[in-house]
Amino acid sequence: MHSSQRIRFLVALAAASLLLAVPSALGQSLYDQQDRVNEKIAGLRDSINEAKHTEGVLSSEIAAAGDRIDALEGDIGVLGERIAVLESELAEHRARLEELRAIYAEQTDDYNHLKRQYKVAQLQLEERLIELYQEGDDSGALTILMQVESLGELLDQLEYFDDVGRQDRAISLEIERLRDEMRVARERTRKVKEKVADATAVLADKTAETIAARDELVAQQEALAAARASQQEMLAGVHDERLDQEEDLESMEAASASLAARIQAAQAAAAAAAAAEAAEQEAQEQAQAQTQSASGGSSGSGVSSSGFMWPTSGVLTSGFGYRWGRLHAGIDIAAPYGTGVVAAASGTVIYAGVMGGYGNIVVIDHGNGVSTAYGHMSAIYVGGGGVSQGQSIGAVGCTGSCTGNHLHFEVRVNGSPVDPMGYL
Repeated sequence: MHSSQRIRFLVALAAASLLLAVPSALGQSLYDQQDRVNEKIAGLRDSINEAKHTEGVLSSEIAAAGDRIDALEGDIGVLGERIAVLESELAEHRARLEELRAIYAEQTDDYNHLKRQYKVAQLQLEERLIELYQEGDDSGALTILMQVESLGELLDQLEYFDDVGRQDRAISLEIERLRDEMRVARERTRKVKEKVADATAVLADKTAETIAARDELVAQQEALAAARASQQEMLAGVHDERLDQEEDLESMEAASASLAARIQAAQAAAAAAAAAEAAEQEAQEQAQAQTQSASGGSSGSGVSSSGFMWPTSGVLTSGFGYRWGRLHAGIDIAAPYGTGVVAAASGTVIYAGVMGGYGNIVVIDHGNGVSTAYGHMSAIYVGGGGVSQGQSIGAVGCTGSCTGNHLHFEVRVNGSPVDPMGYL
């Protein structure tokens, strides 16, 4: 074994012993905590995005309700003005109708009074004629005429009889004329009264319909105002809840950063200890043998320029980055169940076991703050210590939170996830 190869082996062995000595607190406790924190952060981001969307929808609905209320206010104002005009016209028609009713009643009284007078005059005329007829010329007018003492008195009596007859007849005819005129006037008033009554009824119906239309618009406006008030209250609640969630998100992100710092500190301490031990071992080796440089061997076609190789054979189905408001911290490679998973580069296994939504996961530290993670595996073939690039470490599966057989592969630098495609 070349000296440089031996040194690298000793460094890996020292790193493995030191990192495994950092109890599963680094693997299980810190990573589990970070996983839970990240899941909560993702959930809070989803809730905040949903709250923002809800706020936008409610704001749009509130604005639309306000526009509709303003439009109804204008329509109600127009109908109110129309109602005022109709009610004024209706009041005039009703007043006119009351006047016509009073005139008609007065004309009816006058007509009935003239009818009665005409009947009286007729009876008086009939009685006078009957009386003259029953008395005859000798016992009536003739007797009166025979009692006169002079020609002048005779002429006066004859003229008197003629005047009485003419006067009775004239009175009867005048009363008849007045009665007929009053009947015509009364009929004319009745027709006018009927027309005014019909127009008043139509105007009253139109006024009632307009009032009903205005009341319907008022009811719609009140309902919209109540709905808008409810939406404004809901918007205020959603807004307050979102602010609380944003405060929680800031707190959780701070916790996530703290966890990442702790992971970085643990890795740095382990790396420093391993480097110190390796340096001491290298000094001992150099005292015994000549140093010689050697490359670690050529990379196969599956090794990238960064020195990493694909961890499994399959189809890339999901890349690194934010999706649905949360960070997808790695890439997903779909492959049949049981497909072999290999170490992307040599390093030291710092965790192998179950970890939250990752299911079965292996975490390998490659030095210089770089680590890789292999999640959702159906089986784990390593338990700790050093591994070489391309060494089998497990098999593809669907453990933890997943929707199908695939390998979730992450690359982290100083504990923070980066895009694995920059290393493959």
